[in-house]
Amino acid sequence: QVQLVESGGGLVQAGGSLRLSCAASGRTFSNYHMGWFRQAPGKEREFVSAITQSGSNTRYAESVKGRFTISRDNAKNTVYLQMNSLAPEDTAVYYCAADSVYRRIFYGRRPEMSEIDYWGQGTQVTVSS
Repeated sequence: QVQLVESGGGLVQAGGSLRLSCAASGRTFSNYHMGWFRQAPGKEREFVSAITQSGSNTRYAESVKGRFTISRDNAKNTVYLQMNSLAPEDTAVYYCAADSVYRRIFYGRRPEMSEIDYWGQGTQVTVSS
């Protein structure tokens, strides 16, 4: 089992920044690809960003590319999402996810997302205009 706990969400004005953290415990963190997903009110959960086990490869949704940066510290069992130039459309609950299978984290499609082994409880991000 892997336990994931997100933190760092909050209320920010448009144009501001937030840094989300996801602390993992349980099994060996470096065995897992990690991802960030989000779910806005009335919408389905969507892919935001992903990072490989070593941190050597990353992927971003088009909507956040150039504004968000994913990173991880395997020594601290933590993955981060630095979010800059936030906009009201970024308002959502942000979830951290972990899986040892690459496609489940990186493909960003609902069939693969439904197979993801581990999810955090989510952290609310609200961007005011």
